[in-house]
Amino acid sequence: MYTDPISDMLTRIRNAQLVNKREVAIPYSNLKFEIAKLLKTKKFISAVAKQDQEQGFPLILITLKKDGIKGIDRVSKPGKRVYLKVQDLPTQFKYGRGTVVISTSKGIIDANTAKKEKLGGEIICQVW
Repeated sequence: MYTDPISDMLTRIRNAQLVNKREVAIPYSNLKFEIAKLLKTKKFISAVAKQDQEQGFPLILITLKKDGIKGIDRVSKPGKRVYLKVQDLPTQFKYGRGTVVISTSKGIIDANTAKKEKLGGEIICQVW
């Protein structure tokens, strides 16, 4: 049993990308679904969908792009949460090719949007 569902999601995506799988299934939660939708809007993945099961819990189906995600790292962990103010948010990451996913009071957004809306929050992960 895993204790950090976000780390589990990121690890499943990273492992599927490394072995060139086209799809990956992840147990559903609203937070993970919002993170996946943000990755789709930033064009790191092709598609994201919620799949209801007849028996059991729903799943998130993520369709990966070939070479869409080079790397993905969890920043804020259950043992050490990382919060940043708006002026400290990293907007340039991996020479502009990466994005930083942040949990704010307005939901899950990337660092550039958080800077524009003048919001700080918890740094969830970095994707490039």
